[in-house]
Amino acid sequence: KGVIMNEKRTSAPNSFRSHLYNTPNGFGYISITLHWVMAVLIFGALGAGLYMVRMPKGIDKSWMYGIHKEVGMLILMLAFLRVFWRLKNVTPILTQLPRWEAIAAQISHMALYFFMLAMPLTGWMLSSRAGYPIPFFSLFVIPTLVAPDPAQRELFGTIHEYLAYTLIFLL
Repeated sequence: KGVIMNEKRTSAPNSFRSHLYNTPNGFGYISITLHWVMAVLIFGALGAGLYMVRMPKGIDKSWMYGIHKEVGMLILMLAFLRVFWRLKNVTPILTQLPRWEAIAAQISHMALYFFMLAMPLTGWMLSSRAGYPIPFFSLFVIPTLVAPDPAQRELFGTIHEYLAYTLIFLL
């Protein structure tokens, strides 16, 4: 029993192209790639976040915060791409699962999408309320969303932290 994650692939010339998209029987290459790239980035961002807050003040800590923010913004961009991709593709059918497992899978997916959006957005608000725009891998600068505000910075820092611990618990 279980969900068929991938249907059998053939070696026909159009095989690769035809398996880019999801089917009722399985996820396509694009969904699978987005899943695993985001999994690595999310685990990396969570690990970096846990590590950097315990570092002593200095250039290494600032560098780690910068990388954490850049990866967070990449996660946000990919999360929007992933939501768009999910809305434009079929979702594999969960008929092989008992009803309660299918419902649990759908709730889990929605919770993960919430965290993929909420974590970077609260991080962006935290950085904005601290008055720091976010350089994006030396390509461009992501501006602050709002004016600096120390009290609001503290609030978004707390929200971001609790979301992180909740996500770690759920994973």
